[in-house]
Amino acid sequence: MEFQAAVKHFYQKLGRKKIMALATSLNDHVMVRNVSVIIHEGKILFKTDKNFRKTKQLLENPQVAVCYWGVQIEGIAINHGLVADQPDQSFQELYQKYWEKSYNAYPHKDSEILIEVVPKLVEIWDQDQDDMGFQLFIDFDQEKAEIENYD
Repeated sequence: MEFQAAVKHFYQKLGRKKIMALATSLNDHVMVRNVSVIIHEGKILFKTDKNFRKTKQLLENPQVAVCYWGVQIEGIAINHGLVADQPDQSFQELYQKYWEKSYNAYPHKDSEILIEVVPKLVEIWDQDQDDMGFQLFIDFDQEKAEIENYD
């Protein structure tokens, strides 16, 4: 599969929002928990309190993984600072639109930071039109995509 077609397929699988499992690790201590993710303009974004354990882990070790129903993303977490300080407030608008209950319940403007997960390697478990299983691997650094059939 051609790289750009694979990337398009990947983002179509994700849609605009997902609850995804986020894995972080620091000093051989691995944690996983759910985060409310927004996928916008080719970016995977979520907010979190800067004082949480997961945040401390990903700030010290930005290598993370997120997963949703057969889509696993290994990548790097980038801290974009306080959500309230984002000049155009586009993330807040999207968060309010897609996660209204959470938006209203957790308005911690002094401590909520915006995190972007930049994909490095994506693995998608999928099926073709004949229900034959396959894995799609997308390597963002090398801009390569490969399909492996699964028996």
